[in-house]
Amino acid sequence: MTLLEVIATTVADARAAERGGADRLELIMAMGEGGLTPSIGLIESVVDAVRIPVNVIVRPHSRSFTYDADDYAVMLRDIRAIAATRANAIVIGMLNADGSIDEDGLSRVIDAADGKQITFHRAFDEARDLHKAFDILTKFDAVTNVLTSGGKPSVLEAESTIAKLVAQSKGTRCTVLAGAGLTVEAVAPFVASTGVSAVHFGSGLRVDGKALAPVDEARVRRVRGLLNKTV
Repeated sequence: MTLLEVIATTVADARAAERGGADRLELIMAMGEGGLTPSIGLIESVVDAVRIPVNVIVRPHSRSFTYDADDYAVMLRDIRAIAATRANAIVIGMLNADGSIDEDGLSRVIDAADGKQITFHRAFDEARDLHKAFDILTKFDAVTNVLTSGGKPSVLEAESTIAKLVAQSKGTRCTVLAGAGLTVEAVAPFVASTGVSAVHFGSGLRVDGKALAPVDEARVRRVRGLLNKTV
């Protein structure tokens, strides 16, 4: 069965997504900025409110995915605090100025996460070579998901790239989590054509498809039903 991950920004979002049949949440703040680190209060409240896994983004600002020493100091403090909660995993991504994966920074994050799994987020899509970047990420056992739109603004424009990444992921611990631009209508044929085993929705499962609107439970339920029919 294809895993369905839904972005939540509030406790109400989290509850609606769970009721609709989401398998996992990505908890963020600042949807309009692509997601920033939520407060510990929100994290603990959401974890208390739902039974499905809650993955938490750690992103200190939306300027870029290249971080300086001060940024890392902030992120590592946040990660240690999140690791002490019942959150499921950390969602994070970091690049060097040349577009390569910041392996040193990722190693430091994994150490701070204290055993929690890592999803490498769409910083991946800004890497200079997606396939080389994916190979590097598979060397880190803690990285179990890579969230990607295949390097395009919408994942629906990158079906062939996603299919190649899915093939590349075979035999690794790393799952391709396809997201950005997915719609209710397109999800079933997209899954069929790419072979992805996990999809990620943000605006597409919100009221009227608007980023700042609440999660639409009925849309979540519809996508869950469509995914249940895919093989």
